Amino acid sequence: MPKGKSVLSLVLAAALAATGAPVRAADDAGVPYWVSLRKEQSNMRVGPGREYRISWVYVRQGLPMKVLRVMGGWRLVEDPAGVRGWMLAQFLTRTHTGMVKGGEAPIRENKDGSGRLLWRAAPGVVAKLDDCDEGWCKADIDGRKGYIEAAKVWGAGTP
Repeated sequence: MPKGKSVLSLVLAAALAATGAPVRAADDAGVPYWVSLRKEQSNMRVGPGREYRISWVYVRQGLPMKVLRVMGGWRLVEDPAGVRGWMLAQFLTRTHTGMVKGGEAPIRENKDGSGRLLWRAAPGVVAKLDDCDEGWCKADIDGRKGYIEAAKVWGAGTP
């Protein structure tokens, strides 16, 4: 190989290596954020690749997850129980959901928690969330809509 080409190759290799770290850092820009499971069955792995073993198989579409890290097409996520692992991005959607935690959560008529009690959601119930302002979230549970106290929902507020 001519000397000019080897120097050029080294310069290009150094430039690519130098830009590798910022690209990985850019992957993590904007984390953490909320997502939910897109599919009826989703695999969580111990590492970011298909060669890593499956640690959990989730069978609940819509389950809320928190994305903690991004690596290419993989996301390090945490579930409502605090379990962490890696999932392919294709298993996740930006649909914002939350899960009722603790005891029953009253679903109210008005945005500030006032108004009549519409019903109570049991622990573990998953709701689509919107407008989590001033301690209350607009919730849609299987087409039934109302407002739920943000403190009673895993997945409400800032991740």
